[in-house]
Amino acid sequence: MENDRKKLKEAADNWRKTVLDPRVERFGLKESPTRFYTPLDVEDHSFLEKVGFPGEYPFTAGNNPFDFWRAYANEAARVDYRPEWGGAGQVGKYGGFGTSEDYRDYLLRMHSMGRKGGPNIAFDLVTQCGYDSDSPYAEGEVGRVGVAIDSFRDFQVIYEAYTGDLEIDKVPSNFTINAPAAVIIAMYACLAKKRGIPLEKLRGTPQNDILKEFIARGTYIFPPQPSMRLFRDTCVFCTEHMPMLNINSIGGYHIREAGATRVQDLAFSLANGIAYVEAGLEGGLDIDDFAPKITFNAFGGSMEFYHEIALQRAARRMWARMMRERFGAKNPRSMMIRQPITAHIGCSSTTLQRPLNNLARAVVGGMAAGMSGSIPGAYPPFDEPLGLGHSMEAVQLQLDASRIMIYEAKVADVVDPWAGSYFMESLTDEIEEASEAELEKIEKMGGAVAAIENGYMPSSVARSAYERQRSIENHEEFVVGVNCFTGENEIEVNINRVMEATYDPERMKTAEERQKVHLSKLKRGRNGKKVTTALADLKEKAKDERINLVPSICECVENEATLQEICDVLRDVFGEAQPIRV
Repeated sequence: MENDRKKLKEAADNWRKTVLDPRVERFGLKESPTRFYTPLDVEDHSFLEKVGFPGEYPFTAGNNPFDFWRAYANEAARVDYRPEWGGAGQVGKYGGFGTSEDYRDYLLRMHSMGRKGGPNIAFDLVTQCGYDSDSPYAEGEVGRVGVAIDSFRDFQVIYEAYTGDLEIDKVPSNFTINAPAAVIIAMYACLAKKRGIPLEKLRGTPQNDILKEFIARGTYIFPPQPSMRLFRDTCVFCTEHMPMLNINSIGGYHIREAGATRVQDLAFSLANGIAYVEAGLEGGLDIDDFAPKITFNAFGGSMEFYHEIALQRAARRMWARMMRERFGAKNPRSMMIRQPITAHIGCSSTTLQRPLNNLARAVVGGMAAGMSGSIPGAYPPFDEPLGLGHSMEAVQLQLDASRIMIYEAKVADVVDPWAGSYFMESLTDEIEEASEAELEKIEKMGGAVAAIENGYMPSSVARSAYERQRSIENHEEFVVGVNCFTGENEIEVNINRVMEATYDPERMKTAEERQKVHLSKLKRGRNGKKVTTALADLKEKAKDERINLVPSICECVENEATLQEICDVLRDVFGEAQPIRV
């Protein structure tokens, strides 16, 4: 074996001197623009240790030999299935706007068209930041980028669309919200109680990923430490009372879209994951009781095809090893990174210029997804950068591109086709090594919370975003139709864009005023004494770090305290997070 390696090295050296170097010199280059990989790049590589089989530790090759969607792919083709319809056990299309009545009516319209997935709720920025619609801070934002939820009354109105065969124990719910996630989870629990449905039957996913808000998005309310207390409390409450509900959805995707590099995306996401796991353990839970319910939104993405595949493989391996070796997990599901999509290009890779090119870009991402353990989906639709909402044409092209990859190109017929490749295994090791080094740096600071408080993670993302934009402007990185191939001989290709009716623009104009009327009526009609008593109890318990606050928040919700009233009480005790200088 050693003799074979010696011969290979000699042959490689000879090839470099007699073939590669002369060609580099001939073209006047400093180095070769391409690379070639051999067994020398993966010395001491153990297939079983580093790759293994799909569905087995370390899950590099994938969480399963095949996913549920692959099992039913042919059946889906025969019945002309469209994924945005939703179905038994699935959530529907992500959405939310206006008042709860507006969104309820939209859901009912979707149900009449056969789209019967569970609610996949987008909340407006007012709700995400813990304010009510009558707050001075809310002006002009109520119901704009999501539905306005001021109270349990609003929450119940949405779920008027879910009864009978679509009762909440029969469909899952997704809540894309973070800072006030404990309040929304409490509303979900109170709704089940009111309808006589056991909490243990509730399914779904609250995003509940507050740390990435400090790093990337900015919809935080409380400082990092008390925010993590709320995560701990929701983690414990869900594990003990709502065991079928996922605890959170860790958003590496958001960090990457904010400008993080690939390595930062992975390292920061895993650092956040460690913090969440430690919070659950601090709450007295056993690792295997709650870790299987931790999910990830997604890692990635970019247009760098090979690197995005390697990123997914490295992420699965790193998380699995960390959960088993560091936290002592024994249940294989505790070691899996569960995410709805794997590799993809990310919305930030789409361009406003020559937008139809985004379809080609999305197919590149879909191919990477299909080769890294997921559905080869051509995400996002080509008109993503043209404004909120996708045209029917863009959605059709997206779906058909995904179908062509599945049914015609048969991309999904092989699990981890790169397994054992000298190139891919070397690249996976390279990304893992760099991410481990970055993660170790964060650990030495004291972990994710400390690295947020000292500004390291948010400032690193901001710096990376600036450096990438500068590289595009300096023509060090090329984006077709943006900073290259923009001459007079290039043409714009346009197609019709028809928007599916989602909401009535006239009703959107009145959403804020209508919501304020509802809120005013609620405050006049409720039992003020009960509200005051419940909020006072919450405030007192918030002062004691040892007490789980979710039951007290449920009490406030049931007595019709508003979301801002609950958050204001916690603001009084916890303080408010301040913007981090980057």
